[in-house]
Amino acid sequence: MASMSPFLEQTGPGTDVRRRLLEAAALLLDEEGPGALTARRLASTAETSTMAVYTHFGGMLGLVRAIVVEGFKRLADHVTKPPRTDDPVTDLVEMALAYRANAVENPHLYSVMFGATSLGGYRLAPEERAGGLYTFVVLSEAVARAMEMGGLRRGNAELVAQQLWTAMHGYVMLELAGLHLGSGDPVEEVFRPLMTTLLAGLSP
Repeated sequence: MASMSPFLEQTGPGTDVRRRLLEAAALLLDEEGPGALTARRLASTAETSTMAVYTHFGGMLGLVRAIVVEGFKRLADHVTKPPRTDDPVTDLVEMALAYRANAVENPHLYSVMFGATSLGGYRLAPEERAGGLYTFVVLSEAVARAMEMGGLRRGNAELVAQQLWTAMHGYVMLELAGLHLGSGDPVEEVFRPLMTTLLAGLSP
């Protein structure tokens, strides 16, 4: 099973248990599906008690909701990290690379938050969808900036952002599935050229 270290970057015993439960739940969902996500199995994987699930999340539904929120938070942190430069088109490519980096660093979370891993009857609540839409707003704003600065043709920034996000998500899902056959370096041979070509087609 994959390491749980990404969730252990915090202080305090209570926070440590909460993050271990989040990571264990995401891993079980990602690797074995919703049937594996029981309080007993989760507690065993996270090396804690079943009571901790209810203490920290109020139950299993609350824990799954927290997984989705955490996933979108990490995605937002990644895509807003690259600095702005005087070249807004290059900034968009860097944002795409940051999007991909988040998925590779947190594949179990990425799978859960975008529904690639079945969650049974669970559906995203409006506030959780808002967390995901925030990431789209960041991308839309970057596209609008590129249009204003002459790097892209003027048009509907949200529609262009949807096109770019569709390309990014499609690439990431293929990479996480290991389906980039025959590519020695999929980022440099596939992903970066893909984004560059798309943006070139949108140039003035």
